[in-house]
Amino acid sequence: MAGYNTYDPRLESLVVETRTAWEPEFSGVSPEEKRSVAKELQSHPALATKIAYERTHTGFIRHLTVTAADLARLGRNAVTGALT
Repeated sequence: MAGYNTYDPRLESLVVETRTAWEPEFSGVSPEEKRSVAKELQSHPALATKIAYERTHTGFIRHLTVTAADLARLGRNAVTGALT
């Protein structure tokens, strides 16, 4: 397999852990909103703008980095992360 930097349905069946990072401009988003957005985006990884898979001994870790485009796609405010 080449790069692990795009959504891949084959790898999804092997994901054993998920991690969510945030672009630096979202430092003001509350922890509650971050958890809510992360849960929603991790539930629909095909919607993520920045996705990467890290190989482990037992499968893959899915890394998502939340961007303004992701928040817009989820119908959330790009400054607060709250639903619009």
